[in-house]
Formats: sequence, C-alpha cells, structure tokens
Amino acid sequence: MLVRRSLNRAPWAAVSAATLGLALAGCSGFAEGNTVEPAASNPAPAVATASPGNVAAALPDFAALVEKYGPAVVNVAVVGKSQPVTDFPGVSPNDPFYEFFRRFGQPGGPRGGNNMPAPRGEGSGFIVSPDGYILTNAHVVENAKEVTVKTTDRREYTAKVVGSDPATDVAVLKIDAKNLPTVKIGDPSKLRPGEWVIAIGSPFGFENSVTAGIVSATSRSMPGSNYAPFIQTDVAVNPGNSGGPLFNLNGEVVGINSQIYSRSGGYMGLSFAIPIDVANNVQQQLISTGKVTRSRIGVSIQDVNAQLAESFGLDRPRGALVGMVEPGGPGAAAGIKAGDVIVKVDGVEVETSSQVPGMIASKKPGSNVSIEVWRNGDIKRLTAKPVEIIEKGTKVASRGGADADETAKLGLAVRPLQKQEKEQVDTEGHLIVEDADGPAAAAGVQRGDIILGVNGKPVKSVEDLKEATRKTKGKVVALLIQRDNAQIFVPVRIG
Repeated sequence: MLVRRSLNRAPWAAVSAATLGLALAGCSGFAEGNTVEPAASNPAPAVATASPGNVAAALPDFAALVEKYGPAVVNVAVVGKSQPVTDFPGVSPNDPFYEFFRRFGQPGGPRGGNNMPAPRGEGSGFIVSPDGYILTNAHVVENAKEVTVKTTDRREYTAKVVGSDPATDVAVLKIDAKNLPTVKIGDPSKLRPGEWVIAIGSPFGFENSVTAGIVSATSRSMPGSNYAPFIQTDVAVNPGNSGGPLFNLNGEVVGINSQIYSRSGGYMGLSFAIPIDVANNVQQQLISTGKVTRSRIGVSIQDVNAQLAESFGLDRPRGALVGMVEPGGPGAAAGIKAGDVIVKVDGVEVETSSQVPGMIASKKPGSNVSIEVWRNGDIKRLTAKPVEIIEKGTKVASRGGADADETAKLGLAVRPLQKQEKEQVDTEGHLIVEDADGPAAAAGVQRGDIILGVNGKPVKSVEDLKEATRKTKGKVVALLIQRDNAQIFVPVRIG
C-alpha cells in the first residue's frame, strides 16, 4: 500500500491513500566465480577522466538562488481548534440529558468541560507581495485557530487566513508588514522532464532546508484532485515541506510542494507540486472576491486508450472521450454528444482527460468556450457557455465580523439550488445542504437535505439563513428541511 501524504506536520490534516501496483525490477549482475572475457579484437576505449574543475562546471550551483530568494520562504506554525470531549455513548447533543452529562460527567465516561489538547502543526509558505500576502497549502491551515509566520531573520507575525481552497489545496495568508522580500513567479508550462528544480521549506521543523532534484513528469493526475495538473519531481520533501516553493534554475517559483507518495510516510522519491499558475488564479480570486469560482459544462469523460482510439478512427490515443452529457446542461446546449472525443479547448490540445476539468474550471461562467471534438471521423467546432459550480468545502474568511458566518456555527455548508435541480426534486426550497458536521450532523441533518425555513420563517438565501440563525434568542434553532417527499423540523444546537 502506498500512501499519498500531505506534507505538513498537523496531526488533524486528512491523509488519503491509494493502492498502487508495484513492479519489481530484476537486477542483472554476475554470481561469484563468474568471469567475463574481453574481446581481443576490440580493445576497451579510453575513458576521459573529469578534473575537479570540469565536474564543478557541469553541476548547477544553487547557492546564489537560495541566497537571493530564500528570505521570502517562511515557516508556518499552526495551533488547531481544541475538540471538546463529548463522547457520551448513545447521547445526542440535542438530548435533554446531554447538558447534564457535559457538566457532571457520565459514570465511567469523561468529565464535562474537558477538552482534548489543541493540535499543533508546521508547514511552509512563501511571500508573494511586499505587503504580506503569503501562499501555502490549504491542509496546512485547516481548522487553524492561530497561525504564526516566522521569517528567516527570526521575526514572527500573527497571520490571518484570507481564504483556502481545498479543491486545489491552496491557501492565502496575510501578515501585517511592509517591504518584505518576495519570490519571482515562473511559467510551469515551460517545465521539461529532466530539468533541475529545488525546494525550500521546513521538513520536520528544520526551517529553510534546501533540497534539489529534477522534474520527473508534468501534468500528473492525482486521486481526489481534479483541477491541478501536478508537477512530479524527485526532490526530497517531507512533512513540514507542505506549502513551500518549488524553484527552477532561474530562481522562479513554478509550484507549491503539496504531496508525496510513500510506503513509510516519508520521502521515497515521489513528490508532487501544484503548478504556480493554478495557485495564482486561486490567490487572485480569494483576495479580490473572497471565494473561488469555477465552471462546468456538464459532461462525464474518460481517457482514450489504444483500442478506443482505433475504434473511433483517431490517429493515436489522445483527447477525452465523452461518456455522458447532462440533459439541459451547457454541454448539451453546445451540441456535445456521448461518443465525442474532446481534442481541443480554446485552441489548447487535449492529450488526456485529466486536463479537461481544469481547463473548463478556469473559464468564466457564461463566457464562450471553443471546444473541438472528433466525431465520425471529422472535427466539429462547438461553443459552450459553462456555468458556475459551487465547490464543496470551500472555506472563506468571514467578512462580516465575528458573528457573520452563522452556518459554520450550525455545522452546515449550504449552497443555492440551481434551476434544473429545483425542477427535478419539485421543491419550494432554495438552499441545499452540501455538508453537515458538528451540531447539524448530530441532529440528523444530511447532505442533500433542502432547507425550507428556520424557526417557522422561510429562507431563500444563505444570508437569510445566517440572519435567522443570528436572531435566534435561545441556543437551538428549528430547521424545516425537505428530504425526499417529506418535510420535518430538526432542532439544531448553535455551536
């Protein structure tokens, strides 16, 4: 089992796993006692020996690069939110006896008021603007209560999480400072396998450690990551390197170190970085609008292998084969059909299906996107107008004061229902639950529930839900939800 690990040291960061096939490479060699006779007619050629000066000239020198841009790399220390001990078997937080057990304890169980120790972790980041904006990984600051940024000159700053985007594992921090050293941004599309790259970060807390290697591959698809064509390298990265920069030899940041594949939990020669252009797009949106907007065209796709390429008459395996087109979606409106092979998006060649979600996601909702498909031996040029997709789990810093995000206190992640969704489920509601945890999950709220009202009053928007929760006088709100064809009231304790 190879484990794909995020690289920060935070114990609360999720670790996902994937089972990979392993091939054993046979080692050729000679058993003891075997001899090899030289060919008499072919004397061995003379081997040129390299002088120390020639060897030095052939190897890259990273010292000047590190000296110039190393000060823009920071250590990110995180203190997570303490989790209360509420493990009272069979007792829901909404049960009348829950408060009694919380205060006085349960026989044989934990005492009320006890908290688990606050989790702590470390990662890396890098400064992208002189006034204190910093890029790092979303999993580094996940569930963070306090974030401290330490620079190479040992100054420390309290950082604000401007926003984070788990879909790309990118987060933006802000510290109150001026005239800070910054990195130079490069173009990851110009990276070539075999090119030298270096990483700077804080593996296992060893701040500003420098490691070097080469680009192993580009545009790698990773499990659970649809929007980032990862850069694969053999640069040594370990827990604590998360969020640190990947530099090319020009001193330009081309990626953010994010994940490793490992059987041991440590570095084993496979490390992956998020392309910096993907991170920049997320950064600009989080800073300017407080959220990340992505687009979709409503089609399912798969890779084209050699057999499929032959059956569809393609010259070679390439593109993305459309398996299903969402009725009434942007793809259907554009004329895309099941069996089409998408070969270009806005003039950019599509080699594998993993490229397409990121290409479409980066387009502005409602814009015209040119899509070329291979159909019945010919190229068809179509135009699609993608629509916005609401990403599950996108977390944004509150912009309305300490009590602005009331949905978070309920443990709810909600989004507006789209027109076609309302028609399909036949509802008068306007909000659907994307995720439920904490108080909402304990009360029985589930993903897919439609919220109709709060405390007997209808709600039509996220702001309506927040406002109704904010005005609740007690500590429990009554959510009216629709599940399938039934409507029920669910009491949810405000966290």
